[in-house]
Amino acid sequence: MKKLTLRTFLLGLLTIQAAFADVRLPNMFSSHMVLQRRKPVPVWGWADPGEKVTVTLTGVGQTKTTKAGKDGKWRVTLDPMEAGGPYQLAIKGKNTVTYDDVLAGEVWVCSGQSNMEWPLEAATNARQEIKVANHPQIRQLLVKKALSLTPKDNIEGEWVVCTPETAPRFTAVGYFFARQLQQELNVPIGLINTSWGGTHSETWTSRQALERDDDLRNVAAKLPASDDEAIQQGKDRLQKLLQEQQNGQLPTPAEELTWAKPEVDVSQWKTMRMPGDWEWAGLPVVDGVVWFRREIDVPVGTKPGSFTMNFGVDDSDSTYVNGQLVGTTKNVGRSRSYVIPEGVIKPGRNVIAIRITDTGGAGGLMGEPDQLRLSGPGVDIPLAGQWQYRIAQFFPSAYKPGPNTFATLLFNAMLNPLIPYAMQGVIWYQGESNASRAYQYRKAFPLMIEDWRQQWGSEFPFLFVQLASFNSANGNSQKGSTWAELREAQTMTLQLPKTGMAVTSDIGESNDIHPKNKQDVGKRLAAEAMRVAYGSGNVSAGPSLDQMTVDGNRAVLTFKNVGSGLMVKDKYGYLKGFELAGADQKFYYAKAEVQGDKVVVYCDSVTTPVAVRYGWADDNGDVNLYNKEGFPAVPFRTDTWPGITEKNRFGM
Repeated sequence: MKKLTLRTFLLGLLTIQAAFADVRLPNMFSSHMVLQRRKPVPVWGWADPGEKVTVTLTGVGQTKTTKAGKDGKWRVTLDPMEAGGPYQLAIKGKNTVTYDDVLAGEVWVCSGQSNMEWPLEAATNARQEIKVANHPQIRQLLVKKALSLTPKDNIEGEWVVCTPETAPRFTAVGYFFARQLQQELNVPIGLINTSWGGTHSETWTSRQALERDDDLRNVAAKLPASDDEAIQQGKDRLQKLLQEQQNGQLPTPAEELTWAKPEVDVSQWKTMRMPGDWEWAGLPVVDGVVWFRREIDVPVGTKPGSFTMNFGVDDSDSTYVNGQLVGTTKNVGRSRSYVIPEGVIKPGRNVIAIRITDTGGAGGLMGEPDQLRLSGPGVDIPLAGQWQYRIAQFFPSAYKPGPNTFATLLFNAMLNPLIPYAMQGVIWYQGESNASRAYQYRKAFPLMIEDWRQQWGSEFPFLFVQLASFNSANGNSQKGSTWAELREAQTMTLQLPKTGMAVTSDIGESNDIHPKNKQDVGKRLAAEAMRVAYGSGNVSAGPSLDQMTVDGNRAVLTFKNVGSGLMVKDKYGYLKGFELAGADQKFYYAKAEVQGDKVVVYCDSVTTPVAVRYGWADDNGDVNLYNKEGFPAVPFRTDTWPGITEKNRFGM
């Protein structure tokens, strides 16, 4: 028995050594990949220390040889090549690795949050678009989501060719961008899709970059040293929250079962206004089970009959009325409409108890306040307002780090392994999650761009999408608008060299943070790519404010990027989206007219104009100033009056 154990051990050791001896490459190298044309192309991987490694790209006559270093790492650089293929890339050491159907063309990194992650299958006209998505020269590498507190050297994912079968999982913005570029350039296009919905720019930024920034240096200093430390911090945070909420105690399963009963003592339960997201109302980053209870008084004399309770939930619920289960729904949308049988609700005191399970993100009773109500024979009882609540369970996702728990997590896991893969540039769609810290984004966003460029050792083109119109919080000039301030920060980032911006105010959706029209987004990014990356002299963006002068009671605006002239997209010729203010800093909706290459703005309520704003609101979809090439004007303000996000800073 001992001999068998020793033999097994030795065989296992030999297997491990053999595996280590194999030449291997990171997963961004695979069959069907696209290599960047006209630039040096690094190829790298691992082997035994001192092992000779030969890299051959057939079809272009290139062979490079090197030896692995003491750490087992090796790297060669292929000479610049023109677009073409398919080729075979072969790497030979003690073993040989080959990749087939390799093309040379243009490689673009696609990154950001959910509007970049948004797949083609969920875009406008998805069925028709997918049906014709047969583009053998467009490929995507979809990077699997991952987190890390330290820089990683590999990702999970592989290159796939664009076909009607694979296209549904392509980034929609990236797909339409690539399709337009492929038509313009007639070369293969490779997309590296590394994106994650709801993420902040800080999680895509390296620790070294954070340490260079005055605001974010403290964030870098507080990063945990390990995943175990991060998890323990999460557990400590939850225990502190639990102590504040309910003396540090979670219920036993038997105790939790009693919470639906009308007679249970809830005098120690806290209250929270519903509907709403409990993460913003006192239970931050809580994934788990929370009970909500509310007493209602049904008027004496109410006729017998069934009642209907309407409400919304994120994610799942079990709903009780006077201790009786009246409905259960698991992870199906948000809307609920439960019929409560006759006799369950009676005149006088009644108790509603809802057990809500949230597996991630927002949790609680959802929807508009007037939708949360109980209706019955001759009565209609609104249920929006204060509800009592109690935590029943925490899920591991509540204490394990998420993508925004700490800065650097996605840079380390989803970007660092891609470096130094040769590419042309980046398209970026993000900012929604940074809107509450828009002033800080003025520095944080350029910091991230410069960080990526420094990591790659190249001032590559960086193109981004300005936030679309969306009614985030009814923000406007009167109340202040976080989204308008974020758009301003994005516009200011154009001061960096080799940057471009696609304005999308006109194609957003007031009630959906994910506008489905990704076709125009991709086309506008492609137009900027043609200018910034490929030297096209064509107009690629809309009018942007040059200066304002005052002529009596009128503000006169001149613009850059007017192309062949200004135009108004309105069948009656009315310009919309302009506001005017005097020295009192109060803004009024204003009339505006295009006069040649200028826009004249005036308002009866403002006799001496001091400031003009255009498209300054969360939901600014009414803007309609364009150049004749069809690109929308950039939202702007001429004042520098304090905003509502100036004091907000990133925290973990």
